[in-house]
Amino acid sequence: MKDKILETLQSNGGIFRLIPVFVPRRFGKPGKRLRLHPDDAYAYGTKRGAVKERWFSSVIRCMNGEDAKEDEGLSYVAANEDGSERFTLKEAVDELKDKLIGKELYQKFGTWPMYSKFFDYEDALFHHLHLGFEDAARVGRLGKPESYFFPIQYNNYPGNCPYTYFGFDPDTTPEQVKERLRDFEERDNRITELSRAYRVELESGWYTPAGVIHAPGSYLTYEPQWNSDVNSVYENVASGEVYPKSFLNENCPADKADDIDYIFSLLDWEKNVEPNYKKRFSRPPIVICDNEQYTEKWIAYGNNYIAAKQLTIKPGQTAVIRDDTAYGCILVQGYGKFGDYKCSTPSLLRFGQMSEDEYFVSYDRASKGVKIENHSSYEPLVILKHFPTTKDTPKNEYGDE
Repeated sequence: MKDKILETLQSNGGIFRLIPVFVPRRFGKPGKRLRLHPDDAYAYGTKRGAVKERWFSSVIRCMNGEDAKEDEGLSYVAANEDGSERFTLKEAVDELKDKLIGKELYQKFGTWPMYSKFFDYEDALFHHLHLGFEDAARVGRLGKPESYFFPIQYNNYPGNCPYTYFGFDPDTTPEQVKERLRDFEERDNRITELSRAYRVELESGWYTPAGVIHAPGSYLTYEPQWNSDVNSVYENVASGEVYPKSFLNENCPADKADDIDYIFSLLDWEKNVEPNYKKRFSRPPIVICDNEQYTEKWIAYGNNYIAAKQLTIKPGQTAVIRDDTAYGCILVQGYGKFGDYKCSTPSLLRFGQMSEDEYFVSYDRASKGVKIENHSSYEPLVILKHFPTTKDTPKNEYGDE
């Protein structure tokens, strides 16, 4: 296998083309903006729920119940034109190590430590948090900080609830939250009454640390995040859907299930009641470069874990783009060439179909630069790039979270 992986990387100039990975969820209604054919909405069967996410550059399985497939959530690399020959990105990282992701990342983490996704729901999701690293370690998992960006190209409509709840109103007390949690099986606990919401702004975003409760709004979201799929759901009725108490308890140690004090302790209380929440955690784009050939912006930054950029190659232009890290990327608009590959943004994909919109760039190739051509005379070529935070990633005024 190692020979095949190395041959694929070398023959394609240090860039892997990735096969689309669609993920079902058993909760919520699909937003239908993933550009997946409507006939394939239940590609995993109705028992598994509709497809609501597409994962990028993933070396981890999704936490998706006992019916999840062994490779569910894992990204695959196309070893030939139609993707019939393939291997997982995880296998590539395990075999090539620093030759793929660079010495610094491999020595620090021993793997590719993050992934990204499109998250696509028609309604707002339940109010939930992702565990911090110490709490996640108690159940054999990693903590999960994450960032959001709302690409205009995938958001032709706003869904039913285009605003996101973050944390709790600064005047909220711990006992008020615990009271709502005790009522999880008694009534609609309406816990978002204690929260605060912000209307989603397209082409902008947020950073959400582990331990901060949030109920994501109904726009499709580009979501770079750490290598984890771990949460605790505090809201029992969301958008008319009732959630069992297992959603509250599922990432507690066995002896802590139903322990309201323990479940409450999963919150990073100081961040949840931050008076200047928007100022501290919103992440408007920061322009890196804007010239005749291209525009590049930071769209995820100000934390110790995850970063992302938006790259726009202007109509008819060509640019060589260098980065100081390996990265994954997804096209959201346009067509042309990405390195040696033809690239294009899909209008409609069938489940299992190959595409030309997703890539993983090795450390060496990123350092030397990727030549990107926009073959349209009128339309921009827009690419979102995700990677672990680097020394050049901007901080915000609060420092990295």
